[in-house]
Amino acid sequence: MNEFKRLSQRIALGGSASALAMMMGTTNVLAADSTTIAEIVVTAQKRTEALIDIPQSITAIDGGILERQQAANFQDYLKLVPGLQLTQDTPGVGRLVMRGINTGGVASTVGVYVDETPFGSSSGLVNGAILAGDFDTFDMQRVEVLRGPQGTLYGASSLGGVLKFVTNPPQTQSFEARMRVGAETVEDGDTGYSGTGMVNIPLSDSFAVRGVGYYRELGGFVDSIGTAGSDVADDINGSESYGGRVSALYAPSDAFSLQLTAIMQNIRTDASSSVESDPETLDTLYGRLSQSQYVPEFRDVDYRLYNATLDWDLGFATLTSSTSYNEFDSPFRSDVTLLLSAAVEPIFGPNEGIQNQTTKYDKVTQELRLASNESDSFEWLAGVYYTEEKGDIIQHIGVVTPGTLDEIPMPPPFVPLFGDTVGDLLLQSEYEEIAAFVSGTIHFGSRFDLTLGGRYSENDQNARQDGVGLLAGGAAGVSFPAVDSSEDVFTYSVAPKFKINEHASLYARAATGFRPGGPNVLPPGAPPDVPTAYESDELTSYEVGLKVESDDRAYSLDVAVFHIDWEDIQVLGQVNDFGVNLNGGDATSEGLEFTAVAHLSDAFRVSLNGAYTDAQLEDDTPELSGGLEGDALPFTPEWSLGLNADYEWSIGAQSTAYVGGALRYLSDQIGSYDLDYRLANGRQREIPSYEVLDLQTGVDFGRFSIELYAKNVTDSDGRTSTGAVGSAPNGAIGTGVIRPRTIGLMFGVDF
Repeated sequence: MNEFKRLSQRIALGGSASALAMMMGTTNVLAADSTTIAEIVVTAQKRTEALIDIPQSITAIDGGILERQQAANFQDYLKLVPGLQLTQDTPGVGRLVMRGINTGGVASTVGVYVDETPFGSSSGLVNGAILAGDFDTFDMQRVEVLRGPQGTLYGASSLGGVLKFVTNPPQTQSFEARMRVGAETVEDGDTGYSGTGMVNIPLSDSFAVRGVGYYRELGGFVDSIGTAGSDVADDINGSESYGGRVSALYAPSDAFSLQLTAIMQNIRTDASSSVESDPETLDTLYGRLSQSQYVPEFRDVDYRLYNATLDWDLGFATLTSSTSYNEFDSPFRSDVTLLLSAAVEPIFGPNEGIQNQTTKYDKVTQELRLASNESDSFEWLAGVYYTEEKGDIIQHIGVVTPGTLDEIPMPPPFVPLFGDTVGDLLLQSEYEEIAAFVSGTIHFGSRFDLTLGGRYSENDQNARQDGVGLLAGGAAGVSFPAVDSSEDVFTYSVAPKFKINEHASLYARAATGFRPGGPNVLPPGAPPDVPTAYESDELTSYEVGLKVESDDRAYSLDVAVFHIDWEDIQVLGQVNDFGVNLNGGDATSEGLEFTAVAHLSDAFRVSLNGAYTDAQLEDDTPELSGGLEGDALPFTPEWSLGLNADYEWSIGAQSTAYVGGALRYLSDQIGSYDLDYRLANGRQREIPSYEVLDLQTGVDFGRFSIELYAKNVTDSDGRTSTGAVGSAPNGAIGTGVIRPRTIGLMFGVDF
């Protein structure tokens, strides 16, 4: 902790002096021949504010940058955000990690919002951690990334931070429409296609409708091989994503508005992007990206979001009501032939195993808040929050005839003992939460502010699980005792800020966050020391930061150092072959993040972002979760860096051309915890460092545009996840990989 304090002081004092000298020294030169850059405005604190005025670490990615860099999903725009990581081997299924807050538990540590709508399960019983909403970014106004715990304003499961999609609202003043169509090819893989469109229709001075539609097909690049190495199928991991968004805005005056929004997105994936790899080096086996797939797999992911947001200026304050409903439905089929062989071959003989599972939930959320008008002395915000969620996990395990999906019934002699199925399980859960929160900023003169916030939450949960079959209690089945849990949690934030001048400020922030605990559905015969409920894990974050920009905003620098204490970490364990949630020990995470942006001219923009993170366990976690004291937290590189550049020039009266590129570097990082590997090697399995280079160029003719892009130009084979030994033949493990070199062409037209 002393080292953290010294680092904070060096950056806050020395860094501020040097940064301010740089900014002020260059401002006068630029002001003579460059246009002032627009101020970045965000809604991170649930009111509209300039980014530089907010005392916490935030990145805002403009929608225009997302579109120019062909950044349609999480994997595409990680390079723009310091310290944001993603573990993923299937589109639509991924775990977001900020500031190293991750140990592989089943509940999320990063909150996801779409405008005013919270997305994702609040419960640890519906696999919320790996089901972050990867929404298509076409026609997004921006993506805001709030780093550090956001428990005061955003509530549960935002320990690491919040990722917020901000959509473009309908415009009542003008008609707009645009379309984009494109095609791309992936190295040693298949061809993909995309089509997107938007139309904004003002129906009167006070009413408008905006519609967005998109379709994207990603070509596969992983082959399926037989046990002898012969091809079974090529490019099996192709996927498609399609959906749309419709918004209607009624704004009869500047004081009142009502916006209704509906969002639908479907993702269809034929197989995961996991490839068989050497368990020591993670090098690809068999000379190409491949997996041994005995049974065809698939994964569907469906999002549905509906929201009504009302804003009403009452004169002394603005009343905001956000009512939302969201649904998530994800059926999938997994090949479990190798995992099941020892259990089923004595009964069925050599055959193939499948797991059909559906994870789904529906969630209703209501938030009502009142925010004061801007003031030179005191600004406040107060609100109440309610959410109710119901979730199901439906699982069927069976044996099929090789080469088909024809399920083999249980042999008659075994039916009296095991029933007529290998295994059927149903887990049902309910989650209900109510909360109240307040936040206020006191202005002590024109230079010093103090922002305070607090939130009190209560949640109640219940769960029940039933099973039948060979792997779940036999013919009589098994009925796990219904369990419930309740808890109340208080979170807070304290953030003093000193304004050096209109374009520079120093701040500090102490904040807490939590992830809800919940009931444990224990199988019959569970040891008496296994708890019937797991508790919430909580963390406290300490942050010091500097934000500075030149007078014309051509140059800017944002630096933050942080230290996090994380207690009672939630981890996934196992009892009698059934998964349970447990509380482990403690962990710490500390480091720094920075973003520097330079508009070297009206035409040339360069940015550099990076993060250094030292996150590790302070205690051993429960044995079956695999982590030991001193281990780094998984999927958190010590260093991550992103360099982005864009140059644009005029080639005619109404035409411009541009070239741009982005380079991302990730240092070595720890994969999923593996206790056997740890004990045998004295360390956890490491994912090697890698770099990804993207390039793009294009011409905009006014109404028409054409763009050429290349992603992963050097064809890097970076890893995004690691699996367990035993899920692949010959002692291999499955690892998720980034997409190989992809080259594409995009055409656009604006109406």
